Amino acid sequence: MRVKRGTVRHNRHKKIRDLAKGYRGMRSSTFKKANEAVLKAGLNSYRDRRLKKRTFRALWIVRLNAALRSQGVTYSVFIKAAKDNNLGLNRKVLSEMAIHEPAIFGKILKQVGVV
Repeated sequence: MRVKRGTVRHNRHKKIRDLAKGYRGMRSSTFKKANEAVLKAGLNSYRDRRLKKRTFRALWIVRLNAALRSQGVTYSVFIKAAKDNNLGLNRKVLSEMAIHEPAIFGKILKQVGVV
């Protein structure tokens, strides 16, 4: 007796084409091209979820450095002093404070002892 895969294959192809919805041209309609596009998209999103963390950390450091230099302090000096004083705030929180709460950020600088 032969094996009929009609519904199984149809469901698998439909799943891939649904994932490829919105892609241009044959990438959204044909299974073969859609499968390639979905695999590539998955690889890119996996890689970029990790890259995003690096990119944001770099952004926070740039923002912090800009805010610190306006106070006459460099980033490296501040981070060293923050580590020595066991300051429990990360770069994300510090950069947000520097932008939105400059008065509190100034107090943190005094507490750390760099200003």
